[in-house]
Amino acid sequence: MKSFNEKVSAITGAGSGIGRALAIDLAGRGSHLALSDIDADGLAETVAVCEGRGVKVTSQRVDVADRPAVFAWADEVVADHGRVNLIFNNAGVAVVSTVEAVSYQDFEWLMSINFWGVVHGTKAFLPHLKASGEGHIVNVSSVFGLIGIPGQSAYNAAKFAVRGFTDSLRIELEIEGANVSATTVHPGGIKTNIARRARADDSMAALTRQSTSDETDLGSEFDQLARTTPEKAARQILSAVERDRRRVLVGPDAKVIDLISRLPAAAYQRPIIAGAKLSRRRHR
Repeated sequence: MKSFNEKVSAITGAGSGIGRALAIDLAGRGSHLALSDIDADGLAETVAVCEGRGVKVTSQRVDVADRPAVFAWADEVVADHGRVNLIFNNAGVAVVSTVEAVSYQDFEWLMSINFWGVVHGTKAFLPHLKASGEGHIVNVSSVFGLIGIPGQSAYNAAKFAVRGFTDSLRIELEIEGANVSATTVHPGGIKTNIARRARADDSMAALTRQSTSDETDLGSEFDQLARTTPEKAARQILSAVERDRRRVLVGPDAKVIDLISRLPAAAYQRPIIAGAKLSRRRHR
């Protein structure tokens, strides 16, 4: 897909962050938009920003964990726009907890959005993308789909799954000689609200024996680490689609983590363990 002009792009999680940045960038490139999010207020704000740019913008409140709702939305997009060329499966949430402490409810909630939401979006839109004559599927994984991190077991599980799922899809499409391609996105630290909206407990603090007063606010800590803006992330993602890349590493930290992931597992896991144990000793 060398141009987004006059194409129809569907985006999940369009109410904020990377999803909103993708919508704005695509509108500027002449792409018509079908936007969805579970956050109706955030979605309305994105629509307001994108309207008046000479492209058609439709929106629908959709919970990507709800398979019938996603399939119904895909059909509505085609009914409203006549076709659809791109689906960006971007919606995501976070849970911070140890494996022992994480509840099944939180684990299943995250997987239903971060993994099953991607599956639902892919399968709902794929037949329509093929019918359009030119299509692309963009599935958002993470750098946590490259390496495992303590306290992120649920998130790691979902993002590794998205990576494997999309790699398999891409290979199948190429074997078939389909007019649709697929790209996996591995963002590093992006300045979004995902950390502030995360479900978190104190199990990681307990593991490192930190007191509540020692803990940094999760959102503030994430902001200090996140170096890439959603706008820059959107540009990198769209560039990867134009070049039909299999994977795109978003942000300089993503490139570093990708290199780390190629090392023997112990080479990156042991320093993490040593750092956590040092923290435990300091807080005894």
